[in-house]
Amino acid sequence: MECLKLLETLDIFGYAGICVGTENSQLLQNSLVILQQENHFQKCYYWGKIYGVRNDYHIAYGFKKDCMNDQVYYYSTNGFNWLLLPKANKCARFLTPIAINKFEGDPSIVTNVYNVNPPFPPNEDPKRYYDGPIPKELKEEDRLAATIEIIKDDAIIIPRGAWFKCPNGDIVENLSFEGLGSADASHLKSYLHARPPQQKWNTNLLTRPDYNYAIDFLDTIDVDVPQGCWNLQFLLGKRLAILHSLFWPGMTFFHKLNTPHYGFLYYGHGKKNMDVVFMV
Repeated sequence: MECLKLLETLDIFGYAGICVGTENSQLLQNSLVILQQENHFQKCYYWGKIYGVRNDYHIAYGFKKDCMNDQVYYYSTNGFNWLLLPKANKCARFLTPIAINKFEGDPSIVTNVYNVNPPFPPNEDPKRYYDGPIPKELKEEDRLAATIEIIKDDAIIIPRGAWFKCPNGDIVENLSFEGLGSADASHLKSYLHARPPQQKWNTNLLTRPDYNYAIDFLDTIDVDVPQGCWNLQFLLGKRLAILHSLFWPGMTFFHKLNTPHYGFLYYGHGKKNMDVVFMV
């Protein structure tokens, strides 16, 4: 959620059971405004918090021009001093899904993932899953970067029409977006994944009679597998829509209907719920 609207938005997340104290939220807002000014971001957002044993990781990001492809991520253990989060490397992407231990809260810690949880059956060749020497050690800072990347691809969403694709390929926020109506907001196809599209460009074209490629260039969440992995609720007399991801407990998205106000927040342990297929 945008840092300038942080105090207002945190009250909305109270309906989803996420409560942040006034003192902590004010500290976060002030530090994020400074982060935005120092890096000359067009906008800066508070992404959420990943719980750790010793310390929790606060996550934020900002962009200068392209709101999807130019995102730069930062993390902090105190909500005040922000450090640049590195890009997730190949080793971290491979080991993070099989790391079962909790985050410690120290980005310099290196864990031998094999000692904690042998990831492959004894008689199976690991090289079928990884091209090259099989890595075993994972730095927590790299694991944090990979976890955020996975959550971003799986569970960060926007309402249809919130982003606009320019003719030159840049993706910008749609200044004419006035929010979803109650009829559209009740359908999952009105919510889009905030990531580069993974479906073919004409997939959404064939499913919507009112298709507009400038705003329908992203994948909709109604085709996510399994069906039922998103929980949609309406509050405040159907003036507020809230979506929960069952794959990532703690990921919450909100949208005030008929207004351009929307956002998301993740408060969780950074663990994917692989039991969703047995829950829906």
